[in-house]
Amino acid sequence: VQLQASGGGLVQAGGSLRLSCAASGSILGINGMAWYRQAPGKQRELVGSITSGGSTSYANSVKGRFTISRDSAKNTVYLQVNSLKPEDTAVYYCNAARYRIDYWGQGTLVTVSS
Repeated sequence: VQLQASGGGLVQAGGSLRLSCAASGSILGINGMAWYRQAPGKQRELVGSITSGGSTSYANSVKGRFTISRDSAKNTVYLQVNSLKPEDTAVYYCNAARYRIDYWGQGTLVTVSS
């Protein structure tokens, strides 16, 4: 499984971005996908996830601001990030779980200026 994340950038506080994660390779059997983020000097944390059935869940810190969706035809998962805050600054990684193995994309940097 290969994951290609894109869509990060520099945005002012209150702004929005849409991150994309395109999956390729042996994608059959992927149970679900998730977005994580890692801020400088901090541990990687779960932002939200989407199951193979389409159910989503989010970290409390992003509920109501971030939305995960997917386009199955394009094998792509999206993370719509709205009302961005400086504390959302981080490298955002997509993750796929397949047969108990985790796969990671390369990350895309989101920088929110105040």
